[in-house]
Amino acid sequence: MLTDYHNHLEKGTLTLNYLEKFTDEARLKNIEHFGISEHAYHFYQTSNIISNPWIEARRYYDMDDYVKVFYQAWRKNIDVKMSIEMDYTPGKHDEMKRFINQYEFDYVIGSVHWIDDFGIDLEVYKAEWGKRNVYQIYNDYFDQIVTLAQSNLFDIVGHLDLVKIFNYVPEDEDFLFEQYEKITSALANSKTCVEISTAGLRKPIKEIYPSRKLLEMCFSKSIPIVLSSDAHIPSDVGYGYDKAIKLAKDVGYTHLMTFSKGKRTLVQFV
Repeated sequence: MLTDYHNHLEKGTLTLNYLEKFTDEARLKNIEHFGISEHAYHFYQTSNIISNPWIEARRYYDMDDYVKVFYQAWRKNIDVKMSIEMDYTPGKHDEMKRFINQYEFDYVIGSVHWIDDFGIDLEVYKAEWGKRNVYQIYNDYFDQIVTLAQSNLFDIVGHLDLVKIFNYVPEDEDFLFEQYEKITSALANSKTCVEISTAGLRKPIKEIYPSRKLLEMCFSKSIPIVLSSDAHIPSDVGYGYDKAIKLAKDVGYTHLMTFSKGKRTLVQFV
């Protein structure tokens, strides 16, 4: 049993035809639990949650059109999960909860991409990394992961250590351990699962999210996992899964969490 819960239609169209390119790829790769989790910032309905010039230039979808595509797929007996990836936004818990509760999502992903006005994983902001204190960025990023977990709004936290994307990593291992300790403790006390995301293999860091050390700490605290590829094009569905499966097994995981209309079930994976 394999999952791929973190995928996006944004480089194509909100149409059944385009969605089927993803589900067909998942079927070819024996992924039985597959979901689309479009970035919430694309939708007009989230304008009261997160807004900045970069996002507003990319806010062009309506949730009604998104939901319609899934109902079209389900009528054709296509097994695809409907989800959303929300930019976790401090101070907007009530607004995020209201948005989430309006829709029958199978699960919801929460991710941290922004520290105030700094888009940490965006190429357009890459030069900012050389101007800022890396230790402060990491502290602020992982503080948001803590409150993301404590909010209990999300089923999955996306790309847990995304902050490493451009290879800016603190050399102080004690500092990193402190950051990992605080987020894994928060996650262990929440309903939030961690994804083993192969997206990092396609990024400058060339490493799975999360790092092995961080994943080991997740395992030691019994935090459940899913597998995700964060595909933005159909061919990336299931990308690098041989490495993800090996990492999960090496750390000690034997089961994945699956979701259906908010209900969760642990299943053994291959």
